[in-house]
Amino acid sequence: MIQAVKEDSISVAENQIEDRRQEIDYDTREFTIEIIINKYLEKDDDDLSEIYVPEYQREFVWDIDRQSRLIESIILGLPIPLIFVAEIKETGRLEIVDGSQRVRTLAAFMTNQLRLTNLKTLDSLNGFCFKHFAPSRQRKFKNTPIRMIVLSDKADERVRADMFDRINTSSVDLKPMETRRGIYRGEFTDFVFECAKNDIFVELCPIYRYFQKRNEEAELVLRFFALAETYPGFRLTDTQNLVDLEQTRSMTRFLDEYIMCKNKNFPSEERRQKLRDFEVMLNFVSNTFPSKFKKYHHSSATSRTYFEAISVGSHLALQEKLNLVVQDLWQSSDKDNQTNSFRVPIERYDTHKPKNIRKRVDYVKEELLRHSL
Repeated sequence: MIQAVKEDSISVAENQIEDRRQEIDYDTREFTIEIIINKYLEKDDDDLSEIYVPEYQREFVWDIDRQSRLIESIILGLPIPLIFVAEIKETGRLEIVDGSQRVRTLAAFMTNQLRLTNLKTLDSLNGFCFKHFAPSRQRKFKNTPIRMIVLSDKADERVRADMFDRINTSSVDLKPMETRRGIYRGEFTDFVFECAKNDIFVELCPIYRYFQKRNEEAELVLRFFALAETYPGFRLTDTQNLVDLEQTRSMTRFLDEYIMCKNKNFPSEERRQKLRDFEVMLNFVSNTFPSKFKKYHHSSATSRTYFEAISVGSHLALQEKLNLVVQDLWQSSDKDNQTNSFRVPIERYDTHKPKNIRKRVDYVKEELLRHSL
């Protein structure tokens, strides 16, 4: 028998529904690809673009084949999914809620950073960059309209992150961290998850709820160990396998292969050393970086690319100078935003090409050593 609901409860529920619906006011707009990408790439005097990717979004993870298929679909005139953005009340900028992979792919293509590969329908375009197309085809591509759902400025960061969570609930990476524990069992996997519970680490690395459910903390820890151990070439050889980021062309596959390799042979002495390195790095970051692993002091969550650069760069600097103490890395005006005297270089795409990871890590390492006492 279905239990009756009191009138008061119904009234409370209706009020809550109305309140929350007001937070998600939106309208539909249509822009050409050229306008969207210009708004994404062009920056104002404050080094800010009108359309941007927020920190709670994942990094640029699409491989070249997937990027190429998107471009092929557009050229063929096939419909592509809507892009969701939110208008930010304080700045009027548009924050991408869903569609960052598509926007970054379009930007990479139109700036000739993407060379089309493995196309099946338009196989004659394999090897093409944007500049190789006839001018008329370039104009047609740039003038292709894309529909955007624009959330009003009533949607605060909580609402935007919640929408990202709901939109992406059904999306699953090839082998995300939440499945590695079941697929790649072993002492090293257990060690990574133990480190992810470190109190200092948890304090220094705030994570959005959506990513907490996907074991983002363990993902960050794994990235630290994998990149720190394999720097500068980001390759590791055991008796049977070559773990090579350049060869795999995928951070996910690189991490999968690394964790498999370490699970095969993870002696107790290496475990103790890695734990020491991890804890020393955390204490150093806590005492040195005003924003810890976050991009900005006011950021609500940790950026993967910033975490990688700061954690590995700090570790390498400490390897050269164990009792490293840094002074005057930031001017007083920089401590809230880290924009002037210290700014980790982050690429818009190809963030995990070895040369780009090395560039970020080296920047942090060199800046720390340059400002050491």
